[in-house]
Amino acid sequence: MPMEFDLVSAGTRVEENGDGAAVDVSGSATRTFLCTMLITDQIEQESLDVSIFGSPDGTSWPAKPILKLPQRFYRGETRAVLELTLRPEFRFIRAHWDLNRWGRVAPEKMFVFGLRLAEVPAMPSRVPAEKLAAG
Repeated sequence: MPMEFDLVSAGTRVEENGDGAAVDVSGSATRTFLCTMLITDQIEQESLDVSIFGSPDGTSWPAKPILKLPQRFYRGETRAVLELTLRPEFRFIRAHWDLNRWGRVAPEKMFVFGLRLAEVPAMPSRVPAEKLAAG
């Protein structure tokens, strides 16, 4: 059964920079995930930067992310692929977000968003000739 989980629960309201909880991905068969970020609310003149970090033990986290999603300013959906097959040392992942606001001082920074990951099923190495002839 492919893994599916939230790195940031849908509808999470954030008003400052932060980190999500660590998730153990060592049970993943493919180590490849489709990341879907959905922003459902925000205010004007601000940006949201979301990154995913990997860790071998779930306690020490490197300074550089393994995936950085595109910077976003408005509501909507953003998708990206997280590929961990070449990083077998990472057993845990977590999200980190940074908020930036410019212009007027008030109101304070605020985004409501979620980040869901779904494991991408393994692709067959080749299609049998019988299936090509039949299809």
